[in-house]
Amino acid sequence: MPDLLETTVDKFVFRVAKDRLYSKDGIWVLPEPDARVRLGLTDFVQQRNGDVAFAEVQPARTRLRVGDELASIETIKVVFSVSSPVAGTIVEVNPALETAPEAINADPYGAGWLAVVAADGSEEARAALLDPQTYLARVKAEAEEAALKP
Repeated sequence: MPDLLETTVDKFVFRVAKDRLYSKDGIWVLPEPDARVRLGLTDFVQQRNGDVAFAEVQPARTRLRVGDELASIETIKVVFSVSSPVAGTIVEVNPALETAPEAINADPYGAGWLAVVAADGSEEARAALLDPQTYLARVKAEAEEAALKP
């Protein structure tokens, strides 16, 4: 379990893992050896969208550019597309999601990961990612704004 930062808004607690970077859309990026990155949904995104009923990740060997669809997620509330925050080739898809997509809700920073990508070393894409503290501030602001809406 990674070290976590936390913020509470209303009755909700949102967690952000300290050991990775984040897209503005709430996708975490965990660097791994050999220029690979593991990708997943943040705690905030999974809480905001509800219980995951189905997760379809692009298959291994799919080539991605930044912004391409990495996955389609169906929850009890909504169906949404997950855009890749990095360019590269998918080398592994989380096999657990076929039979237990709820792992995304239960363990978003662990067992609920989506894919591993052999990333192209684009500094531009990396520069667009947020550090944990900046992402946490973004989550807090977005959650507070949502809490004020009737």
